[in-house]
Amino acid sequence: MNQPQLIIITGPTATGKTALAIELATRYDAEIVSADSRQVYRYLDIGTAKPTHAQRAVVAHHLIDVANPDEQFDGARFRALALAAVEDILRRGRRVFVVGGTGLYLRALTRGLFAGPAADMALRARLQEQEEREGKGFLHRWLQGVDLDAANRLHPNDTVRLVRALEVFLLTGKPMSHWQREHGFRERLFATLMIGLVCERETLHRRIGARCQQMMRDGLVDEVRRVWDMGYGSELPVMQTIGYAQVKALLHGRCSEGEAIAQMITETKHLAKRQLTWFRAEPDVQWFVPSQGQEITAVIDKFWQS
Repeated sequence: MNQPQLIIITGPTATGKTALAIELATRYDAEIVSADSRQVYRYLDIGTAKPTHAQRAVVAHHLIDVANPDEQFDGARFRALALAAVEDILRRGRRVFVVGGTGLYLRALTRGLFAGPAADMALRARLQEQEEREGKGFLHRWLQGVDLDAANRLHPNDTVRLVRALEVFLLTGKPMSHWQREHGFRERLFATLMIGLVCERETLHRRIGARCQQMMRDGLVDEVRRVWDMGYGSELPVMQTIGYAQVKALLHGRCSEGEAIAQMITETKHLAKRQLTWFRAEPDVQWFVPSQGQEITAVIDKFWQS
């Protein structure tokens, strides 16, 4: 009773979360807190599918452009900034929509984080060195052997989170998934309504293909060049994520533009599958297709009145 209310719009990439959230936030006099692990970074706009400046002029967005590409950003930092943003929005009498597809960030905000060991920078450096020495995929294969649950949730190129999962295991002797289960994510600061957007598989794949092609037309290659010229090298973790990794290969002559786009599409499909697996394991998601606008607003109206 009397808990602050949050509405969460989530689901796999390319399902239309941003457009729906802006429409709903306008309708309900709300502001948006982004829960996207890449949109926090400045200068990376096209490849992260950030809301445009025009969209952000219509509805205030928070937790976009809050870190430089070479800064470490994790669930704990997201939670701290998101809690501050939510508190500020509610204090001003506005409603809050939390929008994004990074499941860990959403869980951290709504259900807390387990108290893991403090960062061991020397250990992290050694793990990074091993990945570079043994080749990409080494840390992921290692994690599969000691924490299969965590490995199944993480992309082999997600070095930051792979390092953290192995760090927890090596420092505690138990896998991160063990500590997460023990923690139980039982903290509840908010009353939440979680709306998940989902498309039929072929429709989602068409949307993903169209989005990746549009990113290239919008200037993703030039965006990468600009970021490199600013001194943010291709070795940074965020620059090895979908879109940026493929453009790097293109600019280094390892593939054609067509091959880069095809690989972007394939990797984005894999991401969408992982996201859907994560959110289907969340018990409170109410699923809708993007065209069910009236049904969504009816559920939201009922939630506000509860």
